[in-house]
Amino acid sequence: MLTISHLTKTYGSTNAVNDVSFSVPKGQFVGVIGRSGAGKSTLLRMTNRLADPTAGMIRWNETDVTTLRGAELREWRRRCAMIFQQFNLVGRLDVLTNVLMGRLSMAPSWRSMLKLWGEDDRAIALAALEQFDIADLASKRADQLSGGQQQRVAICRALVQEPEIILADEPIASLDPRNTKIVMDALLRINRHFGITVVCNLHSLDLARTYCDRLVGMAAGRVVFDDVPAALTESVARDLYGLEAGDVMDAPEAEAPGLAVPVAA
Repeated sequence: MLTISHLTKTYGSTNAVNDVSFSVPKGQFVGVIGRSGAGKSTLLRMTNRLADPTAGMIRWNETDVTTLRGAELREWRRRCAMIFQQFNLVGRLDVLTNVLMGRLSMAPSWRSMLKLWGEDDRAIALAALEQFDIADLASKRADQLSGGQQQRVAICRALVQEPEIILADEPIASLDPRNTKIVMDALLRINRHFGITVVCNLHSLDLARTYCDRLVGMAAGRVVFDDVPAALTESVARDLYGLEAGDVMDAPEAEAPGLAVPVAA
């Protein structure tokens, strides 16, 4: 279980995250919603320890994540994989090598620097690509792929880390509707088939209602809503999003998620 207790992040006189507390049971798919600047990205970055909290505690089962340093912190980042809005792939490298980067913590540094990946690592990376029907792209440069393909490669890279939890920070923000569905289906499939906990920042309420077991709503750095999607009324949405509520509520309703392997874009 992930437990966030009184978590705060201050930049100067601004509280980007302000006294946030909630827990996520193992295997849950949680959507974190709220307008831009609500503190969603800062919350996920602190959970992965890409940013250090000003105050509060993050626990994963019996591990106090906020105190980790050195090798223990690197191990936490393996167990807690991060998927970013802008994919964070190395464009000049091929797809297979980008996915293998997720195995870095499991190989001696000299071997990974020389790209001397073991056969087991290659097999795991190819199996991940096969899971999402993009194994045929293994030898292509990452910067030659579409946005949807790149995000699926990023998901494969996260999956080969063998994580216990995946944090996804607006993973579909730059994608068209078709690739949005493919990527969200991929995250749902990981959650349902592998039992991996997923915490996903989302701007669209339709997507949040369609894919998530539970929604955590943030406003001005605080948690102001924490319940099942059915409890997210129009009134609550307007409290969360203010003048932006129409933009996030008037989008076409998302299709029901499917767990079939997505087709290549």
